[in-house]
Amino acid sequence: MQKAILIAAILVLGNLRVEAGIRDCLKQPDSWLSSAVGLKHIDNLLTYQDTQGCWPKNFDTTLKPFAGNPKDLKGTFDNGATVNELRILARAHNVTRKAQYKTAFLNGLQCILNTQYSNGGWPQAPQPSGYQKHITFNDGTMIGLMTLLREVFSDEQYGFVNKTLRGRAQKAFELAIECILACQITAKGKKTAWCAQHDMKTFVPRGARSYEHPSISGHESVGITLLLMSIKRPSKQIQDSVRSAVQWFNDSQLNGIRIQKTSDGDKQVVADPKSAAMWARFYEIDTNRPIFSGRDGVIQYDVANIEAERRNGYSWYVKSGKQVLDQWQEYAWR
Repeated sequence: MQKAILIAAILVLGNLRVEAGIRDCLKQPDSWLSSAVGLKHIDNLLTYQDTQGCWPKNFDTTLKPFAGNPKDLKGTFDNGATVNELRILARAHNVTRKAQYKTAFLNGLQCILNTQYSNGGWPQAPQPSGYQKHITFNDGTMIGLMTLLREVFSDEQYGFVNKTLRGRAQKAFELAIECILACQITAKGKKTAWCAQHDMKTFVPRGARSYEHPSISGHESVGITLLLMSIKRPSKQIQDSVRSAVQWFNDSQLNGIRIQKTSDGDKQVVADPKSAAMWARFYEIDTNRPIFSGRDGVIQYDVANIEAERRNGYSWYVKSGKQVLDQWQEYAWR
């Protein structure tokens, strides 16, 4: 799940004085982007771009300029980093026609294109280490990149990007679709969904941190399935992939339970026949049983059996699978 910092907007009526966080900047009208305050936010953003063209995570890069050594900046695609900065720059360039905004955008776009593996996947960052080298669906990383690339080759607002780069963006998107199809997990002869990370060469499911095991993800698979559903004139392979994923979401929903917090802040799973369906963050591949793990890396089948710090500090259950089941009802080819 994305962890971008949201900053409340401060509006001063009549003077277009708006202090906004990065997501708020995207919601502002063009007049704000060309205002003194808007330009300040965008210029602040530029100072966080690293030498490869990307931005660091968990910073609101619009609020104040970077004050450290530029050599220390390490861009990433994790937690929504880079994609929203590029969207803001594209809009800012269209409004102001400032050359530095176009240059920064193109550097970022080329970083994304150059970082893609030859098999269509992306690592978590342009300079990955350890598990970051895996093809990364975690926290919507790869789907976020693909969504931006589709905007670049299909939306008019990116008309300032030359045909060659727009063509590369389209080919990168199409290659990424092939990667997604190759990564879909087969268990007991049936296609299911996806892991949060897959091997950069073999496509097999991979773990990340000690409590994130190779598994079928009830959360990351949502964004993947929805993206496949959004493709116009999908191939038979894409249609089969979506049908299999939808069936897995239908079969894997957890009913009759909900999460509640105790007076001391501990999360507990309790019975509730009226609760909406949930999905586990991770399912064991062979059994499709929900799995949980503490920092010791030991797989448990009951979240109550892991330490309180991980039990309460991680999203072990999600409701996002409902988006897949709801969206599926709208497709004529289903």
